[in-house]
Amino acid sequence: MQSIYTRREWLKKATTLAAGATLTQGSPLGAFSASPSGYHPVLSVQAYIWIQHLEQEKKTFAEGVEDMLATFHRAGYRNVDLTDGFLGPDLREKTLGLLSKYLLAMPTFYASSTLHEPEAAEKSIRAILDLARATKPAGVRGIVTNPSPKPNQARKSDLELALQAQNLNRLGAELQVLGVRLMVHHHTPELLDKGREWRHQLQHTDPKFVGCCVDVHWAYRGGEEPLAFLREAGNRLECLHLRNSTDGVWMEDLADGDVDYREIADYLKQIGYSGYLVVELAYEKGTKIKRSLEEDLRLSRLYAEKVFALTSG
Repeated sequence: MQSIYTRREWLKKATTLAAGATLTQGSPLGAFSASPSGYHPVLSVQAYIWIQHLEQEKKTFAEGVEDMLATFHRAGYRNVDLTDGFLGPDLREKTLGLLSKYLLAMPTFYASSTLHEPEAAEKSIRAILDLARATKPAGVRGIVTNPSPKPNQARKSDLELALQAQNLNRLGAELQVLGVRLMVHHHTPELLDKGREWRHQLQHTDPKFVGCCVDVHWAYRGGEEPLAFLREAGNRLECLHLRNSTDGVWMEDLADGDVDYREIADYLKQIGYSGYLVVELAYEKGTKIKRSLEEDLRLSRLYAEKVFALTSG
């Protein structure tokens, strides 16, 4: 079990982490790292499972944000990865205050974007930069975005992919000025056509400005071999989203299943990985739910700590 910090201890720790977590200056790839010399991942938890929960309960983000953060705290997490819906102007002050109340740091968050259309891209870039400026004082060091697919997962044209890559570079460069790292994420649409969109982004964005957030199970579901997919990201690998399944169906907690996370952990140790490991539970039709959400989150943390050999605190 991770130790429970007093508010004063948490503030001191958060300040230290914010000061120490910097872009690795010695790497031509500019990889985000809190400990560039060795293996030291940062464990976090994503808000998506709680978004599903609030939808089921027919509650707004404002009505559910405190229950969510309190649950994360009781489940033993010390870092959270929220979505931009919890950080809009109408809810931001409340969310940041509750993070402090429950002794939770938010080193990263997920922001939606559309970057293959000129007007939508301008709007997305402005919105993400505004969020970065507003949350940087609270300790945000990285932003994860998944450029939106076209309706019905239609194929993006070569020109649209070129514009998307250009906008990722631009956004990453502007975030870098603010001291915030951009990490590009994927679901399955980006892996269609032999991963055409994902691999285009790897080949046509500048590693100095754009890192990678690999969603391990979406890679698996998209037909990729997870370990090979991670290797392909190379030194740009700065964040992993973690979920697992049994016979292709998402499990209620992070545990042994279709994806071999022990093999992935061995690889991360070999490369001295010091980015983020983000537990991102999700339920779907067929998911067998036998425990409370809080217990699923707690067990997922314990599994991640054991498999990835994470230190407490």
